[in-house]
Amino acid sequence: MGPTDSERLRVLVAGGGVAGVETALALHELAGEKVAVTLLAPERDFVQRPARVAEPLTGRPPLRIPLADIARHAGAELLQDQLSRVDAGERLVHTKAGRRLGYDALVLALGTTAHPRFRHALTIDETRLNEQFTALLEDVADGGVDRIGFLVPSRMPWPLPIYELALMTARRAAELGKELTITVVTPEDAPLGLFGIRTADAVSGLLAEHGVACVVSAHAETPAPGKVAVHPGPRLLTFDRVVALPELFGPDVPGVPSEDGHGFIPVDPHCAVRGLEAVYAAGDATAFPIKHGAIAAQQAETVAASIAARAGVPIEAHEFRPVVDGILLGAERPLHMSAHITGGHGSSPRADEATSWSPETMISARYLGAYLQRSRDARLRRSLGEP
Repeated sequence: MGPTDSERLRVLVAGGGVAGVETALALHELAGEKVAVTLLAPERDFVQRPARVAEPLTGRPPLRIPLADIARHAGAELLQDQLSRVDAGERLVHTKAGRRLGYDALVLALGTTAHPRFRHALTIDETRLNEQFTALLEDVADGGVDRIGFLVPSRMPWPLPIYELALMTARRAAELGKELTITVVTPEDAPLGLFGIRTADAVSGLLAEHGVACVVSAHAETPAPGKVAVHPGPRLLTFDRVVALPELFGPDVPGVPSEDGHGFIPVDPHCAVRGLEAVYAAGDATAFPIKHGAIAAQQAETVAASIAARAGVPIEAHEFRPVVDGILLGAERPLHMSAHITGGHGSSPRADEATSWSPETMISARYLGAYLQRSRDARLRRSLGEP
C-alpha cells in the first residue's frame, strides 16, 4: 500500500516551461508516490521555444504539447492559473484567480519577460520570429536593404539566436544574389565566448565564411533610426535595418527576493531561494546569468533531487554544476557546442559538426528529452498506421 495523500510531500511547481516541466517529470522518476505534485501554469501548452529560430529553416512551427498530457504522464495535477504572491511564512501561494495553495516545497519556474532595449531597432519577438524574418528577407529581396546590424544588449540574454539569424540572413541573401553587409554588435569578448575559446574560434570562422562581421566587447545604443553608437569608442555605424535581441527581466514576485532590481531570484548552489525555507527556483527566473534550456533543465534536476531527499528518498542532493549545451543553426552544417561553465569562458569546450538534429532534440534535458523522444516516436508510428 502506498502513502496516503496526507503522508506525501506536497510540491507546488509554478511554471509550464522547460524548468517547470523538467521538475515535474524528474520528481515523478525520483520520488514517485512520495510526492504529490501540482503544476501551476497560465498556459495550456508546453512550447518548444528553442525550435522557433529553426522555423524559417524547416517551415515547421515549434512543437506544442498540452500541459495536461505532460502532467498526466508525471502523475501531477495541473492548475490553469498564475502565481501572484508567495507567503513563505505560511507556506502559501496566492494566484491570479484568487486561489490560496498550500505547499511543503515550492518550485518557482516562472521564466522571464522580454522588453525592447533599443528604441530605433526591430526587437526580436520569439512568438513572431518567422513573420519578422520573412518581412526582413522580403525587404532584402526588393533591394531596399543593403546593410543590417544585429545587436545584443549589454545586459546579455542568451545570444545564440542573434548569430543564427545573422547566418540565415547571409545565406538567404546569397541565394537571392544580393550583396549584403551584415554586422553583429555584442558585449561578448568573442562570439559565443561563454562556450570557450575553441568554440568562439569556430563560430568566428563560420561568420567570416558567410561574410558576417562581428564587433565584440561593444555596448550599443541607437540614437536615431539606422544609427548605432558603439562604446567604447565612440564609433557610429550606419545601417538600413537594425535588429536586436530583447532585454530580459525576472518575474519580481511579491514575497520573493530579487537581485539587481530586475526581478531575478537569488539561489544557493542547490537552487534553494536565499532567505526562504522550502522554496526553490529554476530556469530563466533565477539570477544565474545564462538563460538557456539546458541550464534550466539542470537547475530543475538539482531542485528535484533536493525535494526527493526531503521526501525521504534515499538520494543525495547535489549542487548545480552548469554545462551549457546547444546547436548553432543557420550555416550549411549545424554546429553542436558544449562547455562546463566555471567562469567567463567555458571549460572542457566542444564544438563539432552536428551530423543530425531535429527540433525535438534542441532541448538538452534528461527527463523532458526522453519524454519528447517518446512523443516523437509515437507520432511517427501513428503516421505509419502502426499501433
